Amino acid sequence: MAKKKKLILIVEDDEVILRALYLSFHEGDFTIATATDGASALTMTQRMKPDLVLLDLVLPKMSGFDYLKDMKADPATKAIPVIVLSNLGVQDNKEKAMGLGAIDYFVKSDTDLSALVQKAKNILA
Repeated sequence: MAKKKKLILIVEDDEVILRALYLSFHEGDFTIATATDGASALTMTQRMKPDLVLLDLVLPKMSGFDYLKDMKADPATKAIPVIVLSNLGVQDNKEKAMGLGAIDYFVKSDTDLSALVQKAKNILA
């Protein structure tokens, strides 16, 4: 019996970045779901219970911070690991995201996608 692929929810409103992330993780043998705003991402998280969330912070309808706060407040979704992937490289933003329950924080411009995929594999192993 084939083992079940892990589900990763990618929450990103930039189409180019979303496509790059999708392709990188799809090759890594994951099942991928995507959301382009925080509100639909929260609904998808509650419905699908992904194994991991990759989260941008600057999103339409609901910020990544608000998504993280609401998602971690829900007993049904609070244990899902979240990796923040943002262009907000300021230390305050990293501390806020980690304080809200993110397990890691990557700055998009400084991130090698293969390293991000490896990090996800390690978390899900």
